[in-house]
Amino acid sequence: MKLEFLVTLNAILKSGSFANAAREVGLTPSAVSLQVKRLEEYLGRPLFDRSGRKARPTPLASELAQGFAAALDAIEAARQHSTPVVSGRVILGAIRTLQMTIIPMVLREIGERYPQLSVKVIQGDSLELLGQLNAGELDAAAVIRPASGGSSRLAWFDLAAQPFVFVAPSDSPPLPPAELIARHGWLQFDTSLTGGRIAASLLHRIAPGTRARFELESIEAVLAMVAAGQGVSILPRVGGESAGAYAVRLMSLGPGAPSRKIAFVCRSADADNRRVGVLRSALASTYAALGSGSVENANEPRP
Repeated sequence: MKLEFLVTLNAILKSGSFANAAREVGLTPSAVSLQVKRLEEYLGRPLFDRSGRKARPTPLASELAQGFAAALDAIEAARQHSTPVVSGRVILGAIRTLQMTIIPMVLREIGERYPQLSVKVIQGDSLELLGQLNAGELDAAAVIRPASGGSSRLAWFDLAAQPFVFVAPSDSPPLPPAELIARHGWLQFDTSLTGGRIAASLLHRIAPGTRARFELESIEAVLAMVAAGQGVSILPRVGGESAGAYAVRLMSLGPGAPSRKIAFVCRSADADNRRVGVLRSALASTYAALGSGSVENANEPRP
């Protein structure tokens, strides 16, 4: 039996549901259910009564909670208050957009707080990086989380939701998106990527029949072209110091605009590894410090 099974059970009992516990421990609900099943198989008795619409803890679950909850809390408190030297080498995969925006700040924080930790950063698209993670070539990755939620064999931790926004040159007039597309032309983000396909779908809803002047394989390239007055586009709103380096206007597509999730992912067995934890903590604190960023509200275009 693994200690994390008890951690998961404790989270369920404290939070009141499998779904809430999944968010707390950074697993999918199906992974939480699987851990409970494994624990029940080990004990030979059910921990939850599943006869109703909502699973209810059995007396055995409550009895176990009284025995191990205090011990788990003590272990976590000792872990949080310890300040061991974190050293060695860790390999992080990151999608291109993060390499240009978030990763420099993450590495700066790690360099200041953990000078004995060496970090190698590998670039790739999300599918490629997940394959390398599963193959043991990476310790962790910062990727776009699949719409399905991602493999339950991995530990997922959401970092940020990036809504898609309309991007126009900074000196463009406050016109609706369709008029700006007609005036400036359309710049298409790479349609081989999920983000590019979402942008293309939104384009066809806003201005049916529009053809792209150019298709570019990176968000930075699209931003640079928009800033140069070569067209307009729809992109996920990215953060980071370099994201503000382009002379563009970011305009909301409304409350129903789609978004993509940036997530930190590692193998479940490495979720408590200290070196991996440093990566996760640095990414989370960087996104928290960035906040939501600035998107125009005045003369907000509506598709």
